[in-house]
Amino acid sequence: MGRSVETFSKKEREKKKSKKQQDKKEKAEDRKANSGKGKGLEDMMAYIDDDGNITSTPPDPSKRKKIVIDDIQISVPKQEAMAPPDPFRKGTVTFFNESKGFGFIQDSVSQESVFVHIKALEEPIQENDKVSFETEQGLKGLSAIKVKKIVKEK
Repeated sequence: MGRSVETFSKKEREKKKSKKQQDKKEKAEDRKANSGKGKGLEDMMAYIDDDGNITSTPPDPSKRKKIVIDDIQISVPKQEAMAPPDPFRKGTVTFFNESKGFGFIQDSVSQESVFVHIKALEEPIQENDKVSFETEQGLKGLSAIKVKKIVKEK
């Protein structure tokens, strides 16, 4: 009973295995034959022509531009001093919910909407009131502080 029986599927598996090994050897030999190792530096160099395209031909030395080191500016150019924005702003209350404790004021100059919290009020306000206020940077943008109604003089 020590006889081994070779089945069809076993033969097929062995054929596939030997075919795989053969393919692997061929690929390795092909890589060795076509590898870039041992190439000279000139064969590996690439240049950029006047149009910005990559080419294998070096640029013409007669067209070389001379750069004067003193012409190179390394620092950031100075900007004109800007006047600090006016801390006192004026605007109109576009929305205010007293029960939730917040609202928005539309700045009369920049037309931007500024968040206002009930704790930042110096006196009670309502929608469409003209107010003066200052701003500070909050977590989600500008917030109005020191909000007061503008009293109309008669």
